[in-house]
Amino acid sequence: MNTKSKIEKAGLPETPARPPLPDFRADPALALYRPALERRMARANSLEKRLAGSSSLADFASAHEWYGLHRRNGGGWVFREFAPNATRLWLVGDATRWERLDSFEARRIEGKYGDWELELPAAALSHGQHWRLELEWPGSGGPRPRIPAYARRVVQDPVSKFFCAQVWDPPSGPYRWAHSSWSVPARDPLVYEAHVGMAQEAPRVGTWNEFRNNVLPRVARAGYNTLQLMAVAEHPYYGSFGYQVSSFFAPSSRFGTPEELKALVDAAHGLGIAVVMDLVHSHAVSNEVEGVGLFDGTTWCYCHDGERGRHPAWGTSLFDYGRDKTLHFLLSNCRYWLDEFHFDGFRFDGVTSMIYLDHGLGVDFTDFSQYFDCNVDEDALAYLALANRVVHAVRPDAITVAEDVSGMPGLAAPRRDGGVGFDYRLAMGVTEAWGDLLRNVPDESWGMGWLLHRLSDKRADERTISYAECHDQALVGGKTMFFEMAGTSVYDAMHRGSADLRAQRAVALHKLMRLATLAAAGGGYLDFMGNEFGHPEWIDFPREGNGWSFDKARRRWSLRDDRSLLYSALGDFGEALIMLAGKFPNLLEEPLKRLVADDLAKTLAFSRGPLFFFFNFHPERSLADWDVAVPPGRYALALDTDRSAFGGQDRIAPGQVFESENAVVGNQATPRIRLYLPARTALVLERLK
Repeated sequence: MNTKSKIEKAGLPETPARPPLPDFRADPALALYRPALERRMARANSLEKRLAGSSSLADFASAHEWYGLHRRNGGGWVFREFAPNATRLWLVGDATRWERLDSFEARRIEGKYGDWELELPAAALSHGQHWRLELEWPGSGGPRPRIPAYARRVVQDPVSKFFCAQVWDPPSGPYRWAHSSWSVPARDPLVYEAHVGMAQEAPRVGTWNEFRNNVLPRVARAGYNTLQLMAVAEHPYYGSFGYQVSSFFAPSSRFGTPEELKALVDAAHGLGIAVVMDLVHSHAVSNEVEGVGLFDGTTWCYCHDGERGRHPAWGTSLFDYGRDKTLHFLLSNCRYWLDEFHFDGFRFDGVTSMIYLDHGLGVDFTDFSQYFDCNVDEDALAYLALANRVVHAVRPDAITVAEDVSGMPGLAAPRRDGGVGFDYRLAMGVTEAWGDLLRNVPDESWGMGWLLHRLSDKRADERTISYAECHDQALVGGKTMFFEMAGTSVYDAMHRGSADLRAQRAVALHKLMRLATLAAAGGGYLDFMGNEFGHPEWIDFPREGNGWSFDKARRRWSLRDDRSLLYSALGDFGEALIMLAGKFPNLLEEPLKRLVADDLAKTLAFSRGPLFFFFNFHPERSLADWDVAVPPGRYALALDTDRSAFGGQDRIAPGQVFESENAVVGNQATPRIRLYLPARTALVLERLK
């Protein structure tokens, strides 16, 4: 299906006649900023019209089909690059014995600002050969090496450690997709966040194939319907967790070949799992040879010049979203991963850093005016709006997620309502709430009303993906939340039947935190690989400071698989939790109805759709006959965190069905049920039809 027909099928207007606006009745505070909202929407619409011209924005997002190295239909090769400041440009490599040959020197294309082109016969290059560019520019002092910006395959020499592009033209031909027509079902995303390199237990870098064979079956068995892959695009420094990208169109070769990545995505689709890519368009690696920050000797090829072109905390290069060539590069990158690798959407990394000129560093967003002052980069906002339009035009079923901690209004509102168009925003405040409780508040002082508010607080016009913890909490300097709670008990007190109080507390709260997060936050839910079974310690990639050790850059699946350990019990609970959510595909879109939030008793109860959630967070006091008002009906026990299979004590009789009874409160008869709810235990009841 071509782009135009996809747009028509999705019912997506390419440029509305008038910018839509949010419903100010739903959020009166926005009414004051109506002019700013109108200006932003008009800016994005005008930019789309200018870039797309008489075609569509999705067609505009095809720079990767023009630039880079391509086979021509006749069998020859054509290479093109954008380098406006260059005065000479060569392709050098195995084919030229790494010498600059006249026959491999590109020429400027007349009438195409900054574009260079080189045509070669079919025999000039062959699959697997290594190559790179050498450029000259005024003041360069001679030819300088560069990795082409649109390279689709980049590898590192194991001896010299230098990176270079690689001719990729497999004799077997294009990858043959087994599930080419697969599309994302309409449902709440239950996300498994994963890093392929650290997805194996051996102290080394894992591969796409190993993940497909060994980890993907775990993800499917556990009931997750969405896989979020980190570190996909090529990055020179493994320890950057994939967040300092050098080659935006090349999947990381340290994990295997492009075909092996495609096979992983294909296999996930065969299991009914959508695959979302961590997309890093917030910055680029500062490396001169591998990166795009100084590609043709200038910063302004794709990035900002001067201080604005360098991230003060990350030391990386910052894109100039006001430049057409930058937009062409990034929008095409969105389309490339959808078309070439059949990804089902993106989690856009570092959105807060993109949309504020101070990158949101050290800022508490407490006032609405902060979303509309001179600190906002409206070029970046316009780019994000266009990126969402491209993604959803090419793939109407795609999932887009914004990693934004600021809560920018409209970011995850649809275009028809005047929003930027993300499908979801990461609810990053949820994990902050749990961290604050664990580190700063004694268990007996936890506020139930405060907790429910923090878990469920979000804008009415947006959907969120929430998590108790992701990868961020466990990076160097932090700990997994289970390690935060259990401490050194993770090493010697995690056997089933353990009487260790720290281990017992950690196991109980681990389950309550995840159940409360999934149920109260609504929208989607996310687990980071291994944390669902209480992975101990922290994450640390090989680096000079740890002796280049892989010890903390792996996942200890043997802990999960050892039936004698409580890690296995937590993994079983995690599967039961995800399976329960999966039984009700749109459960998390149902409104939350608060029943109880008792700070003194440490009890919390609420409902979503047919499921009713009851929590006792008290560290010591069990409730023998808890009386809770509910709608009339019969209620079946759907999940019990105290089951011995989940590391509990089996204090709740399985298979129970509760029937409401009328109790007189004041002068009114109110249906109620009575529950036995032990300390640090939660129950989920399903209201039967």
